[in-house]
Amino acid sequence: MEFMDSIPAARTTAQARHHIGPIRTVARSAVPAVTDPRAAQVRRYESGQLVWRVQCGDMINRERCVTVLVQDDQVVLVGPPGETARLTAGQLGQLRAALNEAAKLTER
Repeated sequence: MEFMDSIPAARTTAQARHHIGPIRTVARSAVPAVTDPRAAQVRRYESGQLVWRVQCGDMINRERCVTVLVQDDQVVLVGPPGETARLTAGQLGQLRAALNEAAKLTER
């Protein structure tokens, strides 16, 4: 069974533009040279935007994800819409690594 994201990239981008404002595209060269391998596993580019998607579950064990992105020198954390995100210790490590990497991008 293939993992289906609870927050499709197109909807996330559209929602972010509508509710938060325009998303600033992060150049690929802006990624810190030293990255945590846990963040690298979940990092990808979607429509030119660097995002981290960490798999998690909800309260009734459905697969969901938490999304991290950088916008206007701020880190944006998007949880499953209207739901709770339950993370294992490994998933929490991935989220921590993604947040740390995103925070480094905002310091530039």
